[in-house]
Amino acid sequence: MVRTLLIRAGLFLLPFVAFFLWREGARRRGQAMGATPWTWLVAVGATLAVLSLVVSALWPMRPLTGTYVPAHVRPDGSVAPGYFVPHPGSSRP
Repeated sequence: MVRTLLIRAGLFLLPFVAFFLWREGARRRGQAMGATPWTWLVAVGATLAVLSLVVSALWPMRPLTGTYVPAHVRPDGSVAPGYFVPHPGSSRP
């Protein structure tokens, strides 16, 4: 969950980082810079974050077939992560 949130936050912040790096390079070359386009940066960042949600909904990164075996505690006290067991005769790994 935290990883997913960090990926979305990173995608949202990507236009800001790119703009400020570009602006710093332009400033060092002596080019005059106007005001920061906050509205455009927020709009592009939000668009990237929403597109990542759409892509992850259309192409899930988990198997679509099989039986899910949830995480469980082993007898030695360690935690086994959840996983999918493919159905017999399934062509997917």
